[in-house]
Amino acid sequence: MSLLMILQLLIVLGALWVGSRYGSLALGAISGIGLAILVFCFSLKPGTPPTDVIYIIIAAVTCAGMLQASGGMDWMIQMAEKLLRKHPDRITFLAPLCTFFLTVLVGTGHVVYTLMPIICDIALKKGIRPERPCGVASIASQVGITCSPIAAAVVAFVTISNENGFGITIPQVLMVSIPACLCGLMAAAAASYHRGLDLDKDPQFQAKLKDPEQYNYIYGSTATTLDKQIPQSAKNAVFVFLAALVVIVLFAVFPSLLPSWDGKSLKMNIVIQIVMIAAAALMIIFCKATPKKAVAGPVWQSGMVAVVAIYGIAWMADTYFANYMPEIQAMLEDIVKEYPWAIALVFFLVSVLINSQGAVVVSMLPLAYSLGIAGPVLLGVLPSVYGYFFIPNYPSDIATVNFDRSGTTVIGKYLLNHSFMMPGLICVTTSTLVAYALSLIIY
Repeated sequence: MSLLMILQLLIVLGALWVGSRYGSLALGAISGIGLAILVFCFSLKPGTPPTDVIYIIIAAVTCAGMLQASGGMDWMIQMAEKLLRKHPDRITFLAPLCTFFLTVLVGTGHVVYTLMPIICDIALKKGIRPERPCGVASIASQVGITCSPIAAAVVAFVTISNENGFGITIPQVLMVSIPACLCGLMAAAAASYHRGLDLDKDPQFQAKLKDPEQYNYIYGSTATTLDKQIPQSAKNAVFVFLAALVVIVLFAVFPSLLPSWDGKSLKMNIVIQIVMIAAAALMIIFCKATPKKAVAGPVWQSGMVAVVAIYGIAWMADTYFANYMPEIQAMLEDIVKEYPWAIALVFFLVSVLINSQGAVVVSMLPLAYSLGIAGPVLLGVLPSVYGYFFIPNYPSDIATVNFDRSGTTVIGKYLLNHSFMMPGLICVTTSTLVAYALSLIIY
């Protein structure tokens, strides 16, 4: 590895580090600075921006944003709340299942902000330490991304894999990722079930209750969506959204149904875009979803942030790796042949830096294939692309800390001793091991 190659790698890592410090749009924008330095100062040939993935994210987020604007997500949250309040003693297991499946359906983990205060409220009223369900539920909201048929990480994995000779469909990916991630979540929930002191034995929590203002803050209100009246138009929007997902899965399972030209069938990335955009239009026309409200909603806004992040990060990474592919292959060839699963560690570490599972797949999967790693191995390590819980600066984790009125869900004095570390490590490790075994058995 030459000094010039090391210097340029430090520029890439530096851009990612600075971007993560600013967060939000800065990840993609500051990656643009790194890209500019590589191209204009070091004369590296620009890589290819991940336009296919970006178009899919735009289409899926537009559809999900319309679902939120119609009130359809309120109905989904309300149904989840009914389940949780019916079985409050099992909330440590049921809460992550609810946040997981919400993400699987909608394709983004940012739909859980309404549900998190409810999870905390139910735990408090039942006398359960809120850190237990809240910590693992926040992890679950992000784990679901690799299990969603419309998430960028899944679609990018399928698209890039097909381009590299590993013919696989979205349902085949989900056959591995969903059971594996559910195993990981249940392992994390089991480890969280008796985590920390019970509230009645926690001296810090009991000291708060002696202050009337703190007591009123903790117990004086109830977070709920059950008092909301859900119009039929909102329910219809959910049916439209679910129908769109069914159509996408059907085309993926039965590709012979797709139109073809000159012997080539329509690609699934185009199918997803068409179906999602059409579903969004149906919600506008028939379900009272206003575009202005959708654009102002957190789902659409967070999705557009993801677009910019993936655009900048993946383009910069592709520029660096494409220019040094022979050198990288020479360095890693022996390690990859001996321990192909070690790529999971690379995926995880990159995710810690860039806070986007889709960006990890887009930027690192082509490199993994170029190193000769087999497709089934890469499918097996797909859950390892979630590592950004490690440093607790992701919006869902920060929001969860703020929603927990008891103060038991914490960042921690030393940054890494936070409430999401234990469930995150257990979940990702277990999910990856199970997925690896399932993938090798099936494929």
